[in-house]
Amino acid sequence: MEFLDREKELSKLRKALAREYPQFIVIYGRRRIGKSTLLRKLLDSSKGDIYFLADRTSEPSQRQLFADIIGLHIKGFNAVTYPNWEILLTNLSKFAGSRITVCLDEFPYLVQSCPSLPSVLQKLIDSKELSFNLVICGSSQHMMQGYVLDGNEPLYGRADEIIKLQPIPAKYIQQGIHCNNEQAVAEYAVWGGIPRYWELRNNYPNFYDAIENLLLNSNGTLYDEPFRLLQDEMRDTVQASSILSFIGNGANKLSEIASRAEKQSSDITAQLSRLKNLGLIEKEIPFGENEKSSKKGLYHITDPLLRFHYKYVLPFRSILEMDNSQFVLEKFKQEEQQYVSMMWEELCRNYVTARTLEDIPYQKAVRWWGVYFDEVQQKYLPAELDVVAESFDNKHVLIGECKWKNNVDVHYEIERLKKISNGLSFAKNHQVHLALFLKKHPDISPDVTIITPEDVMD
Repeated sequence: MEFLDREKELSKLRKALAREYPQFIVIYGRRRIGKSTLLRKLLDSSKGDIYFLADRTSEPSQRQLFADIIGLHIKGFNAVTYPNWEILLTNLSKFAGSRITVCLDEFPYLVQSCPSLPSVLQKLIDSKELSFNLVICGSSQHMMQGYVLDGNEPLYGRADEIIKLQPIPAKYIQQGIHCNNEQAVAEYAVWGGIPRYWELRNNYPNFYDAIENLLLNSNGTLYDEPFRLLQDEMRDTVQASSILSFIGNGANKLSEIASRAEKQSSDITAQLSRLKNLGLIEKEIPFGENEKSSKKGLYHITDPLLRFHYKYVLPFRSILEMDNSQFVLEKFKQEEQQYVSMMWEELCRNYVTARTLEDIPYQKAVRWWGVYFDEVQQKYLPAELDVVAESFDNKHVLIGECKWKNNVDVHYEIERLKKISNGLSFAKNHQVHLALFLKKHPDISPDVTIITPEDVMD
């Protein structure tokens, strides 16, 4: 698969490495997000750059393996036995010649075998004994953040650049998987923005074959991916997986999650915070509510592959282990429209956020749920809105509805939005703008903004 999206990160790294003095750079992000691909683009072995992928072997083994890699670039370097990391790195500084870049990938494995390594690096960085650029990289977000962002750790404040790789935006999936705008929404709803998942998806002729073989087959490459992902980040993977399972199957309030876990709410807040910090879940607050004081918060799984796993894999694991993936695949096909619609709503909110529509720049778009005043019935009624965003000047509000189906009664949806917006307290002092986010452009041309996958995925 071609190199996608990471041009900003690559440019930032190249500018850093071109500075006058040796740089210490930290790169981290979840497994399969493309760290190694980015490093291959960055490093140039013909100029002497060195890439070392650590493993879970002992400290002496790691040092020897690293020396062997260096020996491919510096003749005779690995003929010597190095008793510790400080001597090895100091010796590399002497013989490196021109300023090269050295990358230690899966750095947490090195620290597990040698807990003093961060202190060794601190000493060498502070004393300016390193003649080369040093890049450390790792998949464990929790551990990598701790090494460089925890004020009690030796490497805190030493990094010249810290880059956390994020999932690739949805608009690139068409290039990665080679599909049209509409299919791209469905593909992103399952694979998300993880480039390695896209590569694996490309091994199969169509969407359903890929799902069945990668996710629903007990021998599939991604069948146990959520477990491995949690294992990278957490000691208690059982509780974390249980919480994700509860959320993925409809327990979205804190009280509901705690009830299913048979625990007090206070007993699971730390685990929820950890999952939130890792970007695996989010706490959604309706438009206009204060995040700290609102009691309406709902938890959702943000990662598409995890969302699929806890919806269609874990609940049916007994069936899948009996090699009956077709049953679960058919269930997904029956629910696909509803399932993909959740991603469509999310993509539409992302599309509106910080975007200018009809010459009006909008802030972050979110959902809203609550009650509005129905002028006909003269009473308050419950309602939900898929997209609500306020303009930066606080004079305008965009209200939108998302539909992921072929036939939509556009007039009905417009009238519904008008009725609800007329009864919303937060819309009273704003100019209201209506929008429909549709799977296909309607035959008619209504007097509201129409947005389709062609816009959102472009």
